[in-house]
Amino acid sequence: MTDNLLAGVMVFVGLFLIGGVISLIRQGTKIGAVVCAVGAAMAITAGVLWW
Repeated sequence: MTDNLLAGVMVFVGLFLIGGVISLIRQGTKIGAVVCAVGAAMAITAGVLWW
């Protein structure tokens, strides 16, 4: 049960970071968007692999 909960949290964090990517792109901060996108990809990948 704990593993599934942590996996869900990681996916949620990844989706939250995707929202950050969209926000940073709208503000014109491309470097920040790239860093946030890498973090989102890592979080979603960790959540999927953890499941």
